[in-house]
Amino acid sequence: MQYISHYESPLGRILLAADEEGLTGLWFEGQKYFARSLRNEQEEKEIPLFERAKRWLDLYFSGTEPDLSVPLHFLGTDFQKKVWEILCAIPYGHTMTYGEIAGHLAAEKGSSPMSARAVGGAVGRNPISILVPCHRVVGASGSLTGYAGGLDRKVKLLTLERTDMQGLFIPKKGTAL
Repeated sequence: MQYISHYESPLGRILLAADEEGLTGLWFEGQKYFARSLRNEQEEKEIPLFERAKRWLDLYFSGTEPDLSVPLHFLGTDFQKKVWEILCAIPYGHTMTYGEIAGHLAAEKGSSPMSARAVGGAVGRNPISILVPCHRVVGASGSLTGYAGGLDRKVKLLTLERTDMQGLFIPKKGTAL
């Protein structure tokens, strides 16, 4: 069974989804790929996991790095799951490029560099926003591209984390938005 709940964040309403194993989704309402991994059958119910996730979000949106963990259950391909695990390792207040993630994956496999575009596809389909910090991924040039929740939210999340924004920029229209 999959359960859902809502959270009112300073950046908009959030839908949370979970099953018996962990949190399966966290989306800003209306974002790209909204509720994509949500099953047809779900029940709106406040379960202990949602209480923990909401406490994490309360801490996060207060400007504090949360010091508690929330069980996650990734629903995706093996490649996507590996990318999402790397996202979880990006420290609070820091960024990583798509190319760096591709390099980590290649080193793990002992192979030649993987495609940063393939990594971008997996990052963009991350179903557990914020807790799996896809907002911390930037282009090699410092471009703030590719956030399903919108670039304005990406900037606000990075600012909330007190990320050094020097060298980061929003691309002009017509360039990988």
